[in-house]
Amino acid sequence: MHNLAPAACRLAPELSVPSIDVAGEKGLEQSRPTQHARILHVINGEHFSGAERVQDLLAGYLPVCGYEVSFACVKPGRFPQAREHRNAKLYELPMRGRLDVNCGRKLAQLVRDERYAIIHAHTPRSLMVGGQAARIAGVPLVYHVHSPAGRDSTHWVRNMANVWLERRTAHRAARLIAVSPSVRRYMIEQGFLASHVVCVPNGVPRIAAPPRAKTPATWTLGMTALFRPRKGIEVLLEALAEVRKRGHDVRLRAIGPFETRDYEAEVLGLVGRLDLAHAIDWTGFVTDIGAELKKIDALVLPSLFGEGLPMVVLEAMAAGVPVIASNVEGVPEAIRDREDGLLVGPDSSASLAAAIKKLIGGELDYPAMSRAAQQRHAEHFSAEIMAGRVAEVYDAVLGR
Repeated sequence: MHNLAPAACRLAPELSVPSIDVAGEKGLEQSRPTQHARILHVINGEHFSGAERVQDLLAGYLPVCGYEVSFACVKPGRFPQAREHRNAKLYELPMRGRLDVNCGRKLAQLVRDERYAIIHAHTPRSLMVGGQAARIAGVPLVYHVHSPAGRDSTHWVRNMANVWLERRTAHRAARLIAVSPSVRRYMIEQGFLASHVVCVPNGVPRIAAPPRAKTPATWTLGMTALFRPRKGIEVLLEALAEVRKRGHDVRLRAIGPFETRDYEAEVLGLVGRLDLAHAIDWTGFVTDIGAELKKIDALVLPSLFGEGLPMVVLEAMAAGVPVIASNVEGVPEAIRDREDGLLVGPDSSASLAAAIKKLIGGELDYPAMSRAAQQRHAEHFSAEIMAGRVAEVYDAVLGR
């Protein structure tokens, strides 16, 4: 099929929850089938944020488990060029809209031609087209739930449309993968069978860097995000202004792009009103998160409402960077308050400012928090553990 030719490829260089919540513990060290089964991940592809980093990492780590990953982007944008693991084939099948049934037919033909064993969808949009293709091609469907659809954005109508779409389509999936116990509970509350919803916590690679040994003399906070209203940067800006007003010379490094130009203008307007322009460095989109984490002393994630299991939090933990984050669903499953980070009430600049002052004021053992964060990541949230558990889901679906 000439219109589905793969994009040019280059070779790239235990969670404390009940056991029913989490897939098995075999990991990558166990022997796997020698013949690789082919998995087609159907993704949006317009951004390269948390969910997209999960997808990219699975492409790099699943082959060790006996599974070869390819991608089909139905809304191609930043992902094809930003991904690290270029050895995975990538097909661009842009949808003309949510009702583009022709895209599903093309996808089904691709699955048949290339003999993919499973379609793995990651968003409500890719679930719709992936579900159609799985039904036509006669292959099983796996759906990866990265966040609660009903609370995924500040747009209520869009949220409800995605909830309706998940309820209508995801019941056809052989398994649902939830990225955290809270997301698993959410999907069960939506009416999905508990036996079909498996928790596989997100994971990120280990970083060969020692934990922070000294409390910083001067402080740079970091926030990594695809900046959009739900991430709550306005709360952080107000907290930063309050902390600086109290005489603390604290800077902010804002890492990542804005979702829209209109929202960027809105946030920069607030920066001007708070007189913070001289105290903030904006990086725009970056691919080397590890290099950015070396430049900050603590990560702040002031989300207004629930996350799945934020990759930025796990990346900070891997680097030994303490995290200050909103106590919203998903986050406390990684961060233990006052052990490897601090949890604060959402949408409260006063609470966030108090937590920042507590950390920079020496009330907490900064080196101990850094060590604890790095250790917790290694034990529960590595990329190897994540890939091994996803492979076990595939094993169960295929009867391997």
